[in-house]
Amino acid sequence: MQLKIMPKKKRLPAGRVALILFLCQMISALEVPLDLVQPPTITQQSPKDYIIDPRENIVIQCEAKGKPPPSFSWTRNGTHFDIDKDPLVTMKPGSGTLTINIMSEGKAETYEGVYQCTARNERGAAISNNIVVRPSRSPLWTKEKLEPITLRNGQSLVLPCRPPLGLPPPIIFWMDNSFQRLPQSERVSQGLNGDLYFSNVLPEDTREDYICYARFNHTQTIQQKQPISVKVISVDELNDTIAANLSDTEFYSAKPNRERPPTFLTPEGNTSNKEELRGNVLSLECIAEGLPTPVIYWIKEDGTLPTNRTFYRNFKKTLQIIQVSEADSGNYQCIAKNALGAIHHTISVTVKAAPYWILAPQNLVLSPGEDGSLICRANGNPKPRISWLSNGVPIEIAPDDPSRKIDGDTIIFSNVQERSSAVYQCNASNEYGYLLANAFVNVLAEPPRILTSANTLYQVIANRPALLDCAFFGSPLPTIEWFKGAKGSALRDDIYVLHENGTLEIPVAQKDSTGTYTCVARNKLGMAKNEVHLEIKDPTRIIKQPEYAVVQRGSTVSFECKVKHDHTLTLTITWLKDNGELPSNGRFTVDKDHLEVADVRDSDGGAYTCVANTTLDMVSASAVLSVVDVPNPPFDLELTDQLDKSVQLSWTPGDDNNSPITKFIIEYEDAMHEAGLWHHQTEVSGMQTTAQLKLSPYVNYSFRVMAVNSLGRSLPSEPSEQYLTKAAEPDTNPTAVEGLGSEPDNLVITWKPLNGFESNGPGLQYKVSWLQKDGDDEWASVVVANVSKYIVSGTPTFVPYLIKVQALNDVGFAPEPAVVMGHSGEDLPMVAPGNVRVNVVNSTLAEVHWDPVPLKSIRGHLQGYRIYYWKAQEGSLKRNRRHIEKKILTFQGNKTHGMLPGLEPFSHYALNVRVVNGKGEGPASPDRVFNTPEGVPSAPSSLKIINPTLDSLTLEWDPPSRPNGILTEYTLKYQPINSTHELGPLVDLKIPANKTRWTLKNLNFSTRYKFYFYAQTAAGSGSQITEEAVTTVDEAMASRQVDIATQGWFIGLMCAVALLILILLIVCFIRRNKGGKYPVKEKEDAHADPEIQPMKEDDGTFGEYSDAEDHKPLKKGSRTPSDRTVKKEDSDDSLVDYGEGVNGQFNEDGSFIGQYSGKKEKEPAEGNESSEAPSPVNAMNSFV
Repeated sequence: MQLKIMPKKKRLPAGRVALILFLCQMISALEVPLDLVQPPTITQQSPKDYIIDPRENIVIQCEAKGKPPPSFSWTRNGTHFDIDKDPLVTMKPGSGTLTINIMSEGKAETYEGVYQCTARNERGAAISNNIVVRPSRSPLWTKEKLEPITLRNGQSLVLPCRPPLGLPPPIIFWMDNSFQRLPQSERVSQGLNGDLYFSNVLPEDTREDYICYARFNHTQTIQQKQPISVKVISVDELNDTIAANLSDTEFYSAKPNRERPPTFLTPEGNTSNKEELRGNVLSLECIAEGLPTPVIYWIKEDGTLPTNRTFYRNFKKTLQIIQVSEADSGNYQCIAKNALGAIHHTISVTVKAAPYWILAPQNLVLSPGEDGSLICRANGNPKPRISWLSNGVPIEIAPDDPSRKIDGDTIIFSNVQERSSAVYQCNASNEYGYLLANAFVNVLAEPPRILTSANTLYQVIANRPALLDCAFFGSPLPTIEWFKGAKGSALRDDIYVLHENGTLEIPVAQKDSTGTYTCVARNKLGMAKNEVHLEIKDPTRIIKQPEYAVVQRGSTVSFECKVKHDHTLTLTITWLKDNGELPSNGRFTVDKDHLEVADVRDSDGGAYTCVANTTLDMVSASAVLSVVDVPNPPFDLELTDQLDKSVQLSWTPGDDNNSPITKFIIEYEDAMHEAGLWHHQTEVSGMQTTAQLKLSPYVNYSFRVMAVNSLGRSLPSEPSEQYLTKAAEPDTNPTAVEGLGSEPDNLVITWKPLNGFESNGPGLQYKVSWLQKDGDDEWASVVVANVSKYIVSGTPTFVPYLIKVQALNDVGFAPEPAVVMGHSGEDLPMVAPGNVRVNVVNSTLAEVHWDPVPLKSIRGHLQGYRIYYWKAQEGSLKRNRRHIEKKILTFQGNKTHGMLPGLEPFSHYALNVRVVNGKGEGPASPDRVFNTPEGVPSAPSSLKIINPTLDSLTLEWDPPSRPNGILTEYTLKYQPINSTHELGPLVDLKIPANKTRWTLKNLNFSTRYKFYFYAQTAAGSGSQITEEAVTTVDEAMASRQVDIATQGWFIGLMCAVALLILILLIVCFIRRNKGGKYPVKEKEDAHADPEIQPMKEDDGTFGEYSDAEDHKPLKKGSRTPSDRTVKKEDSDDSLVDYGEGVNGQFNEDGSFIGQYSGKKEKEPAEGNESSEAPSPVNAMNSFV
């Protein structure tokens, strides 16, 4: 099916309104191609009211087109203007534009008048508007003598401007001699007529340079009026004599300076009329005088003011309504009001209208024999008169044309012929203006032609309308058909829309809309076609929009804008700030899809927009940047309601810097007592701007305010004015009153003095009073200066006193102070504790008892009892008695016993006890002596093994460093260790206490032994020391062993054994990881400490026991050194440790890991290492 142009009415969605407006513009702009015969059309002309600059050449424009090209002529003031006779006038070639050269000679006024241009060819004539040419004027002010104006404070005043009449009218403003605009307000303002109105004058209005200026924009000139002098004086400055001698011109008014209700300065009376033309700005003005200054209100009677078109100017003294229409006619009322009354004025507004188009006539192209019409409809107030012209001649006297018929505002054409071609003018006029429109009738017979370029490529974003142009011309009017694709498939009218100008619209273009489209135009004279191409592109999308940001001033902020677009289109990303360009400074950095703003300032706040542009579409996304910071400091601090003990502080908040103020902090300074030091006064809500402050007497206050928001505290405001409160008696007394003697015969009374803020007045002193408790004396008192201490001499030792300290100043006394208890000075105690007894608890602890001393003998505050104790004799070790080291233990309070810990066993001690008070210690009790019982000794200081032979070893040792008693004997235990590190039977020897050397005989050759050695007292056995040693090897057997060890078969056998052991270790490792058990207990039992585990009677084995002091396994390399000397701290290890430790694993040779290298603490298995590698001899012995 073919889609043809079928005009029809259709309801369109709102989103297509802009599209339809665009198409309408295209339709109205359809023109006859310039290569075809056509009447003239005016394309450009000067404005109707043409004001020229008299200093420049006059250019009057008139441009037109037509075929053949038109010729031009002019009329001036209704008669032919022969430009050839005026050498100053030239016409632009191929144009009707006139240039009048007045810069060389001549005057602009000579060429004032009404000009009209006519463009004519063989098909008709078009005419321009009547162009009224007038030169601009900026005349000077007429000279006048202006007398100074003198008036009383509060009177009203109007300073007249009366500018000269100019063309166009000048712009008026008031300035001073320094070209500074005079400030205006509700009280002082400029009227629409240029006068300066004062509702009431103030002394600050006095000046001698009130100057009215008139600016003529067309000539760029400014004229000024003579300065006006105004002097405002108060009534007190005038006495009757001076007032009587003032003339009327010197004294503007004789009204007294009193408050008065409003009266209008302009307009006058109760009512006035205002007429305005439709489309203009309606300006209504009311200016009133009065004291206090009146406020102006506006209402419309029987209606409301239009919301979007109403504006208030000049402090609401002027009401403006833009784009005024006939509906705005009516009564408007302005009301002036102050505290003494109100007055109103009614302005009756009438809106008239110059003619305006309802339907202007359009060019008409007809083919011979066709019918048509020209319609000219206009409106106005009053109703405009419609008149027709043909080729510039009133149609009543124009040549007759049988094809036309005039019916009011319409000309009807029927069966036109080529001679019917002409240009018709429609004139609509009333008393306020006129409209003139040219519309031609062009009779042509032309086959269709398509004006759109062939093979035009259209690129459209998917899901948007696609408009394919097919501008055409033909007479008669062709019909339009559209096809898609090379096969010429017809377009369906339910998917496509074909407009009257030939444009094909695809309302929602999809990817499958891509292709070639053919436009075909047909009329009875022929056919024309044109191909265009359509491509559908992916839309540009912002996939990550910039986000709202709140940053503190001085920081850096970044916005991100990630865009996805069609790859065949070029993308441009632009950043805007508040819909304008970014500031041009280095703080703004744009990098790909990021915008970064460094060192953010307050001015950087606003909306940042990312605009992504391609040649086909544009998308944008915005984010707001809020720059926050601590508030600006408050200002304009003011003190009001000043009373003796309160004042009201008010302030104006500073800018909150986009973070609401939550509270205000008020601080004060006491300039009299603590100048420069600010104290916290109070805090108030962030919504308050006033605070009632409590004050203290005799303080020279200054206040300052700080604002607080979520980011912190503002800088302090400027200090307020100072406010000195009256003096009063002190409100409080000194605190921290104490009475303590520094000597046995005095009483020192101290207190914390009042600060200057608390003194409440000058002459601050203190009345110090004291009274011995339970005595017969009266209160004694003394008045002292502003100090903090007073000493009472001659008091009994350590006697309770009642004390009080009262503040006073020149105004009076503070309230009665509180009484506190004190004591005179202490002395050393006189009596020592008696009946001192010592009970020895054990070898390191004793308990001491004593009887308390009488309280009176203490002569002070009891601090406690102190025990001095020392060693009088330590065994057989004699000390120099001149250097006895005494130890001290103090027991707080009234205790009668105490414990002495940390004593040494088997020692002789002495002690005494003393009582302690605040002054010091009393005399010592008689010395008491006591002895501590024996304890177990420490381990022998060292153990060495020397002179090893085939069957003997010799042991040497040093006695314990702390025998803690009398040594009774030594115990030596030893046992052999075989090559598999198993322990043999244990041998136990008792050695006399006086021995330090012992030789063991009948030992096995080449055998390792482990020794356990400790001392004993009557209290028991001490700590042991251990050591190991090896007897020497028989030389002949060693030689045989060496020979065997060098044999090849032996080496191979040993390698096989090592391989078996490695396999065994792997199996054990796997079983252990799987939770299997490994029979280590037998070895642990075999390695138990022989010293502590007694032999079982049955089988001679050892029971299980854990040695508390010897759990350290021997470390690697801790075998006996060459000199066989081992210190105690290096020899606390025994084989028992290795059996009971956690490191029960095997080496590659099957030996038990950790037996010589473990530590007392548990360690990871991988930290265990075997002892020294066995020698070949030992390996052979193990194998055999």
